[in-house]
Amino acid sequence: MSIPATHSAIVSTEPGSVDADSSFVQIERETPSPTGFDILVRVNAVSVNPVDTKVRTSFDASDGPKILGFDAVGEVVAVGSDAQVYVPGDRVFYAGSIARDGSNAEFQLVDERIVGHAPSSLSSADAAAVPLTAITAWESLFVRLGLGKNSTGTLLVMGAAGGTGSMIIQLARALTSLTVVAAASRGESRDWAVDMGAHHVVDRHALVDEVGALAPDGVEYVFSPFSEGNVDAYAAVMAVHGQVVAIDDPVGLDLMPLKAKSQTWHWELMFTVPLSLPESTSQRDILDTVSRMIDEGALRTTATTTLAPLDVDTLRDAHRRVESGGTIGKVVVAQ
Repeated sequence: MSIPATHSAIVSTEPGSVDADSSFVQIERETPSPTGFDILVRVNAVSVNPVDTKVRTSFDASDGPKILGFDAVGEVVAVGSDAQVYVPGDRVFYAGSIARDGSNAEFQLVDERIVGHAPSSLSSADAAAVPLTAITAWESLFVRLGLGKNSTGTLLVMGAAGGTGSMIIQLARALTSLTVVAAASRGESRDWAVDMGAHHVVDRHALVDEVGALAPDGVEYVFSPFSEGNVDAYAAVMAVHGQVVAIDDPVGLDLMPLKAKSQTWHWELMFTVPLSLPESTSQRDILDTVSRMIDEGALRTTATTTLAPLDVDTLRDAHRRVESGGTIGKVVVAQ
């Protein structure tokens, strides 16, 4: 395809609320040419994650307008001189980097080392729901917690109906021998967790009692997207030497309740690799593995809501839905 000299992008001009005029502004910008390991992708669909809303409300306006967006699916249209994996016409998906322009645009530059081949069995919208949560879940389970196919014990998944919780459940069921316990409260959230593969579902408002009844000796692992106010409960429900992996940003978190049973707290941030280990191809490997698993029927998309087109009004709607805290699975926006 021909590459236009300019293209449309949606930016935030200053940090603000979802309803602020400055939060979503359509601009025309020069289409960049890829160099080095970069590839230029024509974006077909994106998804909106909680991190999108966090960046929108907290970025440094002195750096100029911010193109939001991380998850994307699209077609490679040009490649840099060091790029060797992809050629124009390839269909790819990725979660990008927090340090670069985002995916809420017609075209995006992205380092090919953090890009995977998109699942051939999924539409662009369904595939766009996958990358960020799949990488986060994979790194949480298999890098931070060091789990594998022979791992046993019990995993408690908080926020089980969310995008990452949904992928944690699926990957744990597909690639470990763990018993998976999902924490949810609403009926639709409980049903979703079961559909994802959870062995048991507990009420997150009665966590200590219900997890204790299922695992009297304590669970070995906890996945935590919502840590504030939960450390005491985690310490109570975990076994001696139990481990937590958390992905949120709680301020002033007190971890002393974990000391009595020598329990461990891990942090997971999927942007660590693109920011600190740019030479690593680990996230490309993860995405290619996840893509194959999807095409083989071992994993499924977590997309539940698809909106269109990719414009100011639609992105505002998508951010509002994610900020409500009541969404199940992922919200996707297609071009």
